[in-house]
Amino acid sequence: MIKQIFNPYLPPWEYLPDGEPRVFDQRLYIFGSHDNAKGNDYCLNDYVSWSAPLSDLSDWRYEGIIYRKDQDPMNKKNEPMYAPDVAQGSDGRFYLYYSVKNTSVMSVAVCDSPTGQYEYLGAVKKKDGHILGTRKEDWFQFDPSVLVDDDGRIFLYSGSGQNFNKKWGFPVVGCFVMELEQDMLTLKSEPKILMPADEKWNKPNFFEGASVRHIGEYYYLVFPATNVSGLNYAISKYPDKDFVYQGSIHSTSDIGYEGRKIMQARYPIGNNHGGLVKLNGQWYIFDHRMTNQTAFQRQGVAEPVTIRPDGSIDMVEATSCGLNGAPLEGKGVYPAYIACNLMGKSFLGMRNPMKCPYVTQDGEDYNPACESKGELANGGVNGNPPQVFITNVKNGYVAGYKYFDLKNPSQIRIKVKGEAVGRFSVSCTEKGNTVASFDIHRSIDWEEYQTNIKTVQSVSALYFKFAGSGSLDFLEFEIV
Repeated sequence: MIKQIFNPYLPPWEYLPDGEPRVFDQRLYIFGSHDNAKGNDYCLNDYVSWSAPLSDLSDWRYEGIIYRKDQDPMNKKNEPMYAPDVAQGSDGRFYLYYSVKNTSVMSVAVCDSPTGQYEYLGAVKKKDGHILGTRKEDWFQFDPSVLVDDDGRIFLYSGSGQNFNKKWGFPVVGCFVMELEQDMLTLKSEPKILMPADEKWNKPNFFEGASVRHIGEYYYLVFPATNVSGLNYAISKYPDKDFVYQGSIHSTSDIGYEGRKIMQARYPIGNNHGGLVKLNGQWYIFDHRMTNQTAFQRQGVAEPVTIRPDGSIDMVEATSCGLNGAPLEGKGVYPAYIACNLMGKSFLGMRNPMKCPYVTQDGEDYNPACESKGELANGGVNGNPPQVFITNVKNGYVAGYKYFDLKNPSQIRIKVKGEAVGRFSVSCTEKGNTVASFDIHRSIDWEEYQTNIKTVQSVSALYFKFAGSGSLDFLEFEIV
C-alpha cells in the first residue's frame, strides 16, 4: 500500500452509502446509493462509482456518474434511486439493479464496462411480461442483491421487513429470492421467502438491504437487523432456502460488540447496509456511518473479518484503520473526521447516541471533475473540496480513534476553533489516565495547540475529551 487508508475509505466529501463491493479484473468497485451533503432525504444524487486496484487499496479513482435518475423512463418525477447492486452476466456485460423511491419495481440497466455509462434495460418481469411490483398482490421489492453462482444460475434477492413500507400498497413479507433467466431480467422461478418480516425491535430480524455471497460451501445473507445492531448474517448450503441466523458482523456504533446496548453506542446511530468481499486474501465487511446529525448523509466504511472453517464470523469493532491492514502510523497528521467513536457525556455508563459530536463539512455538496465522462467539478467552497471536520464537541464529549502504532511519540498537536473554553485531554483508553492535555480558549479561526505526550503502549487508541464550557470544532491532530 503506497499510502495509508482510513475510515471512511473514500474522500470525506463523498457520501456513498449502501456500498456493495465488487471485484472485476483486479479492481475493487464500490456501487452504492448517493447522498447529498446538504440533502433532506436519502439518495438524492445520481449513481456514481469509485474503484481502486487490488494492488493499492488507497488509490481510489472517481469513475463519475454511471447512471442518472432521468434515464429511467418509469421515474417520471426524478425520484431518488435506492441501494443498487451490480453483477456480470454470462454475456460479459454488467447489470445494475435498483429500485426507485415509492415504487415496488426492480429496474435494470446494462453496460459493457463496470462503470458506465449504463443504459436502461427494463424492469424485472415474469415470462408473460407482467412487471413485478405493478399489481397489489406483488410482494414489496426493495434493495436488490444479485448472485451469479458458480454454475451460472442467477438469483435476485429483495424485500423489506419494515411495516412502514406497507403504505405503498404491497405486502411486506421480508427477504425473498427469485431465480432469473440468462437475460438477467425475466423470472425463472416464483419469489420464495427466505426470512419473514417480523419488525420486533428487540430481535435481530430482517429489516432491509440483503447482500448475498457464495463463500466456500455456504451462502451468506448479510442484512441490517430490526434491533439496530448493524449488519447481521445468516448462512445456508443453498442459495434459495434453509438460511439459519448466525449473529452480528459489524455495527458502526459498536452496538452488540462486547454486549453493548443502544445507550452505550460509540457513534451516532442510524441504518446500515453493506456486503462482504475478499481482497488480496483477506475478507472485509463494507458498511456505512452517519454524519451531520442525520441519516441522509452517510459515508462508507470497511473492516477486516475472519470467516472460520465452520462458516462463522466473529463480530468486529468499528475502527479508524479500515482497509489499511494494520494500525495507523504513530507519526504524522490525521484528519479528525476519521474518528470511529463519537460520544456524548456519560451518565451511569450510558450516553445518548444522538447527543454527541458529529462529522460535518463547510460548503455545498461537492462533485469532482471526471474529464473522461465530461463532468465538471461543482459545489464545495468556490469549486474546491470542502473542509470536513468534527463539530459540537461539548463538555464531557469524546472523539475516539483506533488504532495507532505509536512507538514513543514525544508531542501531539491539535487544530480546533469555536466558542469553547476549557481543557482538551488525550488518553489511550476511554476511561484511562490522561497522557496529554491542552488549555483551550475561544477562537473564530482554526488555532493550533501543541504539548508533550507521556509514554504510551506501542499499539493503542487515542481518545480526545473536552471539559469546559461552549462548543468547539476539531479539524486535525498530529503525532510528533
